[in-house]
Amino acid sequence: MDNTNNTNNTNNANNTNNGANAANPFHPSLAAALMKLDPEDGEQIMEYFKTHALLTREKALLQSSVREQKKLLVENAKLKKDIEQLRIQLQDKQRRRTAKALLSPVPPPSTCSPAPSTPVSQAPSPAGATAASPSSSSSHDRRERQSRRRRGERKARPDSHCLGAEPHLDASRLDLKVGRIISVRRHPLAETLSVQEVDVGENAPRTVVSKLGGKTHLEQGHFVVLLCNVKACKLKGVVSQARLLCCSDSDDLIELLVPPTGSTPGDRITFLNYPGEPDRELQSKQRVWELLQPDLQVDCRGVANYKGCGFEVKGKGLCRAPSLTNCIIR
Repeated sequence: MDNTNNTNNTNNANNTNNGANAANPFHPSLAAALMKLDPEDGEQIMEYFKTHALLTREKALLQSSVREQKKLLVENAKLKKDIEQLRIQLQDKQRRRTAKALLSPVPPPSTCSPAPSTPVSQAPSPAGATAASPSSSSSHDRRERQSRRRRGERKARPDSHCLGAEPHLDASRLDLKVGRIISVRRHPLAETLSVQEVDVGENAPRTVVSKLGGKTHLEQGHFVVLLCNVKACKLKGVVSQARLLCCSDSDDLIELLVPPTGSTPGDRITFLNYPGEPDRELQSKQRVWELLQPDLQVDCRGVANYKGCGFEVKGKGLCRAPSLTNCIIR
């Protein structure tokens, strides 16, 4: 019991000393020394020191709280940005699923299936004829069924092919992206060719060999529109990994398409009326680019479009020609 009382007394004494230190941050010996040095103004000087010390302490506490508040604001901004990115990714996945569901092959109707095993034109034979030659009629029926099956399979193939097996042909098959030119140099083996290194938001820039030559002014830092799923090919010994899209009304007047303001390298260019995922690589045998190119144009407002549907970067705007109108895209 005595030990408990002693402990409580010690705690009370410590709390009292802490309160006194908070009210008077200076040692009592300092006050005594000031009173000896200046008996008249020593007390006022001591009060001034106390006030200054308290203000300094409050200022430090306020600065620490401001720093914490700034940290919280920065963390909140990062969280908002992460949430927005996740929302965009979720919307893209939903659109992809919808497009896959819409573009999935339709199973062929039952009319295209092979003919039934029992011939339709076969009429029931009389009892006497059946009894006379059962083996010959059964072998004849078997051969006829096999021939009908073969004919039915040959007819079903083109029908099922046209009902969904053949891939659709529209601009959604083109992998168009925003790129930023990093460097431009002359082709070492051809004066009419130039070589560009273009950033498209990937781990490494893409090398593009263009036939623009001196017809179009290419500068470092310019934003361009790239077709990224063309098959890589060598042009005079340099491998070209993409295609720069430009517009022209003649061979002498050529302009590169310009993405909307605020675009970043790697932004995909889509078409509102033609959803879907692009091909991994455009096959040269299918001639997709050659078949789509006549419908790629710049309208009277200078907007690049496919069959009237603009080249769009989601949430940022439409791709345009700098000055040309009513011309083709190539």
